Amino acid sequence: MEVTRSEETQLVHFCFPSNNASCHKEIRSTAAYVSLYTVMAVAVGLTVCGNLLVIISISHFKQLHTPTNLLLLSLAVADFLVGATVMPLSITTLIETCWYFGDILCSFYKSLDCVLISVSLCNLVLIAIDRYFAVCDPFFYSTKITVNVMYLLILLSWFISPLYVIILLYVNGNFSDSKALNLCLGECVFIMNETWATIDMVTSFILPCSVMTTLYIKIFIVAKRHAKVINSLKNNNSKKEKILSKTNKRKAEKTLGIVVFAFLLCWVPYYIWSLIIEKITISRFISLYFPCVLVYLNSSINPIIYALFYPWFQKSAKLILTFKICYIASSFNSLFPDNK
Repeated sequence: MEVTRSEETQLVHFCFPSNNASCHKEIRSTAAYVSLYTVMAVAVGLTVCGNLLVIISISHFKQLHTPTNLLLLSLAVADFLVGATVMPLSITTLIETCWYFGDILCSFYKSLDCVLISVSLCNLVLIAIDRYFAVCDPFFYSTKITVNVMYLLILLSWFISPLYVIILLYVNGNFSDSKALNLCLGECVFIMNETWATIDMVTSFILPCSVMTTLYIKIFIVAKRHAKVINSLKNNNSKKEKILSKTNKRKAEKTLGIVVFAFLLCWVPYYIWSLIIEKITISRFISLYFPCVLVYLNSSINPIIYALFYPWFQKSAKLILTFKICYIASSFNSLFPDNK
């Protein structure tokens, strides 16, 4: 006996039951939906609010207008946009196992997702280079790495990243008719052939991660050498200020190193997953969207790292949340306890 479409939907659920080309939809219990959307709301809220605090802090307080902090500001802007635009769409699709937002928004989502992740990666590489010169070649850093130079580098990163993403998506046909890209209605996926996937992995992961890892290894070697010098000078009262300055710099290097480590912690599983997923049997939508959640978590983690390890962020966040930044000349407030 022939089974009609209406009878079939009672057994198998579809994203669009009235369309024969619809993707299958995974149904969860009400408790599961509530739990997942609650977790999603917390993650998105943490990402948006945390990075917004970083943006306001560095933008408002003059004391924070340094080359390194400008990179943190650029990184926070990218993470904020990920939380405000990309994460809600991606996590909703993961939970619903269907894309309900249309073809135009699908193309925009794919482009913006890749651009913001690429910008974040560029910023992290620039942070590693910035810290390398600050620690290993301080004379060059103080004379060459200025706020204006950093503005230029940040603008270049925000220009080059979209250009690379547009080329990558266009060459792989991601701007073509969605019906030709997706296997069924209710899907929004990235299309990339094996050659370009390899190129992208080298360009977007292996090369920048190798650069960051190499630079931070050199930074910590030099920092360890500085630590020995600091310990040998601790009993010299005339050099306390110099010791304190170097100690604060070492703490900053460690914090930025943790930021890079958090990035690797989120991205390495993503690429491992991408390499092995075709060899195991698992839900199609889980295989497509779950690894992306690991990457998005990186945007949520960074503000937490700043809150835990940067006293200036703790103080600036308190001033922002208590609306004390509304006072005249609040932008000139001192955020460092050792500043007299």
